[in-house]
This record gives sequence, C-alpha cells and structure tokens, in this order.
Amino acid sequence: MWSSFVILLRRNLSTAVTAVTAVTSPSESSIIKLFLSDLHNERNLDTLIRNFKTASHSHRFRAKHGIYERTVRRLASADRFQSIHEILQYQKQFNDFSKEGFSARIITLYGKSGMFDNAHKLFDEIPQRTVLSLNALFSAYLHSKKFDMVLSLFNTLLVELYAKGRFEDGEKIWNQMEGKSVTPDVKSYNAKLVGMVVVKKTNDAVGLYEKIKNEGVKPNLFSFNALIKGFVNEGDLDEAKKWYSEIASTDFDPNVETFATLLPFLCEKDDLNAAFQVSKDIFNTRCRFGPRGSLLQQVVDVLVSNSMISEAEEIVKLGKASSHFRYKLNLPEG
Repeated sequence: MWSSFVILLRRNLSTAVTAVTAVTSPSESSIIKLFLSDLHNERNLDTLIRNFKTASHSHRFRAKHGIYERTVRRLASADRFQSIHEILQYQKQFNDFSKEGFSARIITLYGKSGMFDNAHKLFDEIPQRTVLSLNALFSAYLHSKKFDMVLSLFNTLLVELYAKGRFEDGEKIWNQMEGKSVTPDVKSYNAKLVGMVVVKKTNDAVGLYEKIKNEGVKPNLFSFNALIKGFVNEGDLDEAKKWYSEIASTDFDPNVETFATLLPFLCEKDDLNAAFQVSKDIFNTRCRFGPRGSLLQQVVDVLVSNSMISEAEEIVKLGKASSHFRYKLNLPEG
C-alpha cells in the first residue's frame, strides 16, 4: 500500500490527495521524509511544486516550518515567484490557515522571497490583525527592503484600531512601534488623539497635543478637529470654542469637518453669537469644499427664531454673493 502511495505522490495523480488525507500518523512521517528527499534531489521544479501541494494535505507536513522556508528559498533562487504564490495560496484551504500563527508564517515567507505585495494583501485579508501578524508583515517589509513603508503600516493599524474604540489594542501596536524604534509622525499622533476622543479622554488628548509640539511634530488641522470633536462630544462649550480659536493662530483654515462638528453644537447650546461668527468664517476659508447648505440654513432658522434677523439676513446675503461657496438660503418669516 505504501509503495502505491509513493507512486501516486511522485506522479501527482489525481487520487494522490485522497491517499495523503487518509494516511495514518506513522505514514505522515514517511511523507515528510519523502518530500525532503524531493527537496534536495528533484530537479524538475514543476514536479516539486506538485508534490509539495500533495504533501500539504498532511497536518504534520504543514507544521514543519523549515520545509516551507526551504521550499520557498529554492523556488526564489530559481525566480519562480509565481510558483511560490501558488503553493502558499494553496494552503488557504486548510483549517490551519485560520490560525494567526500559520497565516503569519505565510506572510513572513512572502517577505523572505521578496514578494511584499503578496504579503501585504494577505495581511489585509486577516480578520483580526494583531501583534503576531503585524510582526510577520514587519519582517516582510524588512526582507523586501521596503523600509519607507514600515511607518505607513503602523499608521494604518493605529487609525483602524483607535477609530473603532479599540484603544487598548491601539496601545499595543503603539508599543510595538516604539519597540522597533519606528518614530511616530503626525498621522500616528492624530490616530491616537482620535482614540482618546472616542473613549472620552479628551483632556488626556490635550496633554498628547502638547507632547506632539514639544517633540517637534507640527500638529495639523486634523489634530484640532479631533480635539474640537472630543469637547463637543463631552458637552464642553468653552473648550470646543477655544480649540476652534486656536486654528486661527496656525496656517490652516477650518474645513467641512470643523464646521459640521461645531455649528450644530453652538446652536444646541444657544451660543448664537458664536454660531453667527463661525458661519461668516465659512466664506473666508480657502477650503475647496464648503459645508452642506442645510447646515447654514439651520443657523439662519435658529437666528430668526431668536429674533436675530439682521444676522440671519447677513448670512443669506453672503451665501448668494460668495463666488467661492454659493448657497441658496431662505430667510424664514419671523
């Protein structure tokens, strides 16, 4: 029976997969020994690839990290990169692939063979991208000499985790970044600011903002918008207005997100003078897009309902006269 199986394995007949799947544990050792012989002696790489895929049906074979690495190395030395992709993709059908350790190993193998794009694509397909898979892709970056992409990788994860309220997971990735001596940039810090805002730690976010400046990283409009949103979410009118005013001391103009966050809050808090001033600021910005007309109409309606007719009329006129942002606003009957 074993000799028959050897023939099937050697020739990669269609029944070989069934034979491998059905073998008992002692025979699995023979499968591994047989393939190791192939790995050293088989000159036909197409045959080697077929036999690798056939042997992959053995769980013990799949558990042998060294065999995978040596096979990938041999194929890479022969510039058979598509074949590497073929055999690694073949592993997706096995339950092992759903385990993070196994998928992380495949990511690392892609990296070691210089197939960075494949490594990153596989990383993106993993539902739970944790520290283990991150380290695997980090290794892939290094082997592929994509050093400039390492920070981008960390930032992608930080944005994703912090924005979804997974603050502790975000902190683990942040610690990993520091542990690998990767220097955070403004995008990294902004992701963390958002994370603090999501979990309602806006005062801590202010401390981080000060740290950013002290470390020589220049905050940007995204930084200010995060703080404004944080204080709006926590109902702190004075702090929200303060951080809006801070924008004026920078080279930035408020943008759509700034106005969409702050204006409804000012109306809700009945700070109509501030709402009026902020509305006028819209027409003095250099932003490419203005906020929705319905947002300004809301301000106009609230001003009229509170007998601030002249202020409402001014906003309506600005909307009609502006060459940059033209709004068709209606002055309701008071």
